[in-house]
Amino acid sequence: MADKGVAQAEDKGATEPQRVVLRGLLVNVALAAGQLVIGVIGRSAALVADGFHTLSDLLSDTLVLAAAHFGAQAADEDHPYGHARIETAGTFGLSLVLVGAGVGIALHAADALSAPARLTRPDFLALAMAFAAIGIKEGLFRYMRRAGLRLQSELLHANAWHYRTDVFSSIVVAVGVAGSMMGVRDLDAVAAIGVAILIVRMGAMLGWQAMRELVDTGLETEKLERIRHVILSIDGVRTLHLLRTRRAGGRAFIDVHILVDGTISVSEGHQISEMVRVALMRHISNIADVVVHTDSEDDEYAATNARLPLRAEVLKRLEHYFAGIEAAPAIESVVLHYLRGKIMVELRLPLDLAPTAAAARALQAQFAQAAARDPQIGFVHVCFQ
Repeated sequence: MADKGVAQAEDKGATEPQRVVLRGLLVNVALAAGQLVIGVIGRSAALVADGFHTLSDLLSDTLVLAAAHFGAQAADEDHPYGHARIETAGTFGLSLVLVGAGVGIALHAADALSAPARLTRPDFLALAMAFAAIGIKEGLFRYMRRAGLRLQSELLHANAWHYRTDVFSSIVVAVGVAGSMMGVRDLDAVAAIGVAILIVRMGAMLGWQAMRELVDTGLETEKLERIRHVILSIDGVRTLHLLRTRRAGGRAFIDVHILVDGTISVSEGHQISEMVRVALMRHISNIADVVVHTDSEDDEYAATNARLPLRAEVLKRLEHYFAGIEAAPAIESVVLHYLRGKIMVELRLPLDLAPTAAAARALQAQFAQAAARDPQIGFVHVCFQ
């Protein structure tokens, strides 16, 4: 029945992370049933407890499935950056399960130490099942970990380490069963407390990593240096600033400002920024998206251009300033450069208006002098073509 459920889920187009978790869930169901049944038959309270611990994994697997399902959904109007943070939240929830499991094992072990007489003497069947559980759980860990690395899923990686903590708990059970069979009645409880500390520590580490992602902690210094190196390797990029990064579901988002020559065309500036984006997506792993802002000057320190007028207002002013210049109606185009808090104006006129160098200099002086009255215009340069 469980095999049929997995097959149906796969047929309905479940994502690869969901299929991986479903397979692990199926194995856990069978393992928990075996531990509980053989634990009762073999008179091992530790094995029965480990069976219930395995059942608790089903809760975490359900959490992983839900997070993988929602986290894989594409971006929409309400979630323009996608749903990857659901996977992050699932990882944090899984860390709480790990901490809870560790605390539960420790409390159970402490209770056993306070009343060792309640421990029964298990038989060889229970010991065999305990060793089988170790092998099965280690296999689940390796399978889940490989899948997490292949699919670049932090959630699968976290769930894999959950299985590894189960290996430790099963080792504790095996040691406890063997010790009880040999007469060392409290060995199980002492070892369980040590393993519980490891489980709590692992859960806390996973929770801390997920929390850092949820509060938009940036990438590591080493990776930031690699990002800077890739950006500066692009032809046309003078420098960069305001480099910001954040994570979502194990993938990174990058925002950066690049500085280019302020006199190049808009399309060339856009092409440079596009090459930056493509290079980062190609050479830096696990990048979800890159936003590149192209600057003509370092806007962290340069004089602000926010108060300067836009083209329509500038052209209106120039028309007024140039009203007395005979060559003004022949202006073919006006190029504006916003640099250092001023507007640099570039006028393009027909070449036949300047048959000599002296005529060109005279027209240059006329236009520059006419616009000099405007404090927001830095200079006027005349080009003949």
